[in-house]
Amino acid sequence: MQDPQDKLSKPDEQPVQTAPESGAGTAAMAAQESWARETLEKLAFAQLQEQQTARRWKLGMRLAWLGIFVVVLWQLFSFGSASTSPSFPHTALVTIVGEISPDTEASAENVMSAMRTALEDPGSRALILLINSPGGSPVQAGLINDEIRRLRALHNKPVYAVVEESCASAAYYIAVAADQIFVDKASLVGSIGVLMDGFGFTGLMDKLGVERRLMTAGENKGFLDPFSPQTAPQRQHAQAMLDQIHKQFIEAVRKGRGERLKDNPEMFSGLFWSGQQAVDLGLADGLGSIDGVARDVVKAPDVIDYTQRENVAERLVKRFGVAVGEGSVRALRASATMR
Repeated sequence: MQDPQDKLSKPDEQPVQTAPESGAGTAAMAAQESWARETLEKLAFAQLQEQQTARRWKLGMRLAWLGIFVVVLWQLFSFGSASTSPSFPHTALVTIVGEISPDTEASAENVMSAMRTALEDPGSRALILLINSPGGSPVQAGLINDEIRRLRALHNKPVYAVVEESCASAAYYIAVAADQIFVDKASLVGSIGVLMDGFGFTGLMDKLGVERRLMTAGENKGFLDPFSPQTAPQRQHAQAMLDQIHKQFIEAVRKGRGERLKDNPEMFSGLFWSGQQAVDLGLADGLGSIDGVARDVVKAPDVIDYTQRENVAERLVKRFGVAVGEGSVRALRASATMR
């Protein structure tokens, strides 16, 4: 029999329950494993997306380069076929529009190349220079003037100048090399002169109390600086240079126009005249247009334009090159910042 004291001294003991604690630990471990798996899946998916994006970008770049290459080839072959294949009798046209300078479409390089292509074509009967320019570089104009004379003698084909709005200064320097000059009655023609312009701020700087600190090697190195005073010998030197260029311009006009020039004391003063006045002064030969000269003078009414212009392929290449350059600069800056 059990001792009653045992019941009094030993209270009822509940059995230890370990099963619930074991179940909670298992659930926590399962949650951690699930989180780790989901995290790994997200990382793997993100990496996969990044690889797909990189592949698409690389494919897009390759397709873009391929497209540019195809367009360039198309432009080259289309231009070559038009300029090298035998053609029917026609009047060739080259336009000189805007400022005449090395970095424009009216540069000596572009105009001379177009003239050579036009006169080398066996179908061209003559060349019309369509001029609408206020002038520009005397150097560029002189190069074109010389090339017109050379090509006329080489190909034995006449060259005519047709003026639209204006043919002034360096543009007229070019026109006088042509066999004849045709204008509209309201065109602006002439301005046979040379200028060198600028500004001087020395008086203003004195009033403002601003000191110009210019260091040069050579006493005349900075004589065109607008913030420095100009000495009398410097002005004389500049004027002598302008006079010499003006004399070259006058000689080119006399050589090109010859006895057609009328005696007028203001002829080489830098003034410009209307088209009708230019005809009266002998600066131009008559009134006319492209179609009229091609039809009535050249006797070849079909006109083909040989002007060299920046084509679509060149614009695309330039824009794409600028975009790639900007992207490279941004990438370099970003990498430098990250470091």
